[in-house]
Amino acid sequence: MKLICSKSNLLKGVNIVSKAVPTRTTMAILECILIDASANEIKLTANDMELGIETKIDGEILEPGIIALDAKIFSEIVRKLPDNEVTIETDSSFKTYITCEKAKFNIVGKSGEDFSYLPYVEKKDSLSMSQFTLKEVIRQTIFSIADNDNNKLMTGELFEIHENQLKVVSLDGHRISIRNIELKDNYESKKVVVPGKTLNEISKIIPGSAEEDVTIYITENHIVFEFDQTTVVSRLIEGDYFKIEQMLSSDYETKVKINKRELLDCIDRATLLIKEGDKKPIIMNISDTSMELKINSFIGSMNEEIDIEKDGKDILIGFNPKFFIDALRVIDEEEVTLYMVNPKAPCFIKDDNENYIYLILPVNFNAMAN
Repeated sequence: MKLICSKSNLLKGVNIVSKAVPTRTTMAILECILIDASANEIKLTANDMELGIETKIDGEILEPGIIALDAKIFSEIVRKLPDNEVTIETDSSFKTYITCEKAKFNIVGKSGEDFSYLPYVEKKDSLSMSQFTLKEVIRQTIFSIADNDNNKLMTGELFEIHENQLKVVSLDGHRISIRNIELKDNYESKKVVVPGKTLNEISKIIPGSAEEDVTIYITENHIVFEFDQTTVVSRLIEGDYFKIEQMLSSDYETKVKINKRELLDCIDRATLLIKEGDKKPIIMNISDTSMELKINSFIGSMNEEIDIEKDGKDILIGFNPKFFIDALRVIDEEEVTLYMVNPKAPCFIKDDNENYIYLILPVNFNAMAN
């Protein structure tokens, strides 16, 4: 095999597929990036058997061929090459020569035939949305997936399609994030759970253009995302997702309208007094025209008042400040509305159209101690 391409094209491609190289594996071939120049185009592929990414890059194929190169070494070499044309050449014993200006590397590759290609997925029904929308939806929900494997379903996000509506849900046992999106067309109803890792990696590599679309194919076991010159194939998480409708209530005793930036900044300031791992709640004392926020920790205490518009009862309620910060950071509106029932029931943050809903469970606190 012999091919020539620019360093910038090569580096972009390597950075995209590297997201699917496993950190730990017993199969050495999976630690490689496959360069496939056997059929009139240059494709780079990485695959950890749960997530596979393939991207095409521009370049010139002088001799067709295929090679698998150690991802770590290859990506480091490419990163540090001069910004110029790169030549990659292999011989029959998989020796690979990488040349750029006066830099010449010689590394040993592996047979491309042994590489695990992306699984074949029948591309029947597709749905499309703008890259920008998908990137935003991930940003606005990904923070509330669980980060341990005790419950596999909590490490993924529900994608539920019904006619022209897409609902994306994530939860970790303490909070729920929901985004409702209106799609351009009507689609067949579907419900799948997409691994959080897949969505995280997509959000890093998708350009996020509002003009360009991403095409999504869903089968029984896999989901495929296609955008630009890149294809991402991921296994789905098996099992029935949680029945979240039972957790969503429209009842409330207290409704609070508040400036989002003020609330976010105030809670952010309060966390200066919390050491990592310290589970001190932020206490909200809501009365007619103001919300008083208080925190007490081993370092010290803070209280601050914010003007609000309130309907309903006064309430004294406590929350994990991080959960509130995570939700407020991804809401773009200037004002947010909070709905509360009592100090032991979840608080909802949502907009009038319910394009987004964040549910946060309160924490118990001793009112006397605060």
